[in-house]
Amino acid sequence: MGLSTIILAAGQGTRMRSDLPKVLQLLAGKPLLGHVLDSAAELDADDVCVVYGHGGETVRKAFQGDSLRWSEQAEQLGTGHAVQQAMPDTPDANRVLILFGDVPLLMPATCRRLLAETPADEVAVLTVDMEDPTGYGRIIRDGISVSCIIEEKDAGPDEKAVREINTGVMACPADKLRHWLANLGNDNAQGEYYLTDVVAMAVNDGVTVHGVKADTWTEVMGINDKKQLAEAERALQARLVDELMKEGVGFADPARVDIRGSLKCGKDVFIDVNAVFEGEVELGDGVTIESNNLVRDSRLGAGTLVHSNCHIEGATTGTICEIGPFARLRPGAELANNVKVGNFVEIKKSTVADGSKVNHLTYIGDAEIGTNVNVGAGTITCNYDGANKHKTTIGDGAFIGSGVELVAPVKIGAGATVGAGATITKEVGDNELVIERSRQKAIPGWKRPVKKGAK
Repeated sequence: MGLSTIILAAGQGTRMRSDLPKVLQLLAGKPLLGHVLDSAAELDADDVCVVYGHGGETVRKAFQGDSLRWSEQAEQLGTGHAVQQAMPDTPDANRVLILFGDVPLLMPATCRRLLAETPADEVAVLTVDMEDPTGYGRIIRDGISVSCIIEEKDAGPDEKAVREINTGVMACPADKLRHWLANLGNDNAQGEYYLTDVVAMAVNDGVTVHGVKADTWTEVMGINDKKQLAEAERALQARLVDELMKEGVGFADPARVDIRGSLKCGKDVFIDVNAVFEGEVELGDGVTIESNNLVRDSRLGAGTLVHSNCHIEGATTGTICEIGPFARLRPGAELANNVKVGNFVEIKKSTVADGSKVNHLTYIGDAEIGTNVNVGAGTITCNYDGANKHKTTIGDGAFIGSGVELVAPVKIGAGATVGAGATITKEVGDNELVIERSRQKAIPGWKRPVKKGAK
């Protein structure tokens, strides 16, 4: 039997107080709906349908590259009505799994368990126990099986005392679900077509309804406002960090790290507080990330040390590099082995070969630096002429003094030495010493100008 996953993502999300549709609010750097779609992908569903409504075109555009089926819920008439919009193109022979675009922490393993513990021709609902179930639909059981789900506004005192609640996640045979949805009514306090009424219909038809409990409330929590979004963020970060610690990654404080993408780590990696990882990041064996660093879409080689307060994006390093503190590696920065990039250094779209050092207060852009080069403090590659970028090449073993301006396009030969304060506009040959500076002149007895009226 095939699997159709229907994801309900049509809600307006007014409590978010945002122009951005609720399912596009970011959690760990990814839209809420993106997390749900990732889980659906792991279930190998042969049909994934997103039911959209408010901000629909914006939502569709955000996921336009994905292979999805889209169904519009033009009027918000309840969850049952939302599922109805997806059913016309859902194969009768499939099993339907209903998920929610604002429930991003649900694990694929839990969905698999829901499906595995229930025969394919019966109904499964995912439930969870809550200390305070106020506001949620209650699971009413007849022995082990579920007999019905009572919404909070329709529940009596005894029903409100039940602590097991409905999460909304449900699995049904498509042909039976189609029949039940066609017979839904809206005679309730909200005047909506409740998906939960399908449970009572199934029971009336002699179909067993299984209640499968999620392990924790956190996994099935819905996101309706910024407070809940923040709570989900911390819960997800704790989950991600816990997985990394099980793999041997060390953290100074597991609660003060943010992973907004994929973080892959080798052995003996240590991460200090307030580190943020975005996009695809890979840390080799023995990498140390000190405090207050942002690393985005980068790969750091084994033994690399990143001192505090660095910004690294779209960069790669070889082994045993040292970066920072207060350094910035921009996209296209490629460091080889044993490279040192010191404090207040910025490198963009440049390669730095083995053993070279760019120690402090320097900008390197559109450059190729050879092996064992020393670049002095305050050096600038003047790579932009106002219209085009130009390349600077520095040969192996060259020494660039402090306060040097290298006006590209320019080439510094192997073993060359550029004296401090030089402005280089022409090629420097191998092993040459170049000094370019104005003559120093002293004026004895010179008096500094003073403001008028000053004493």
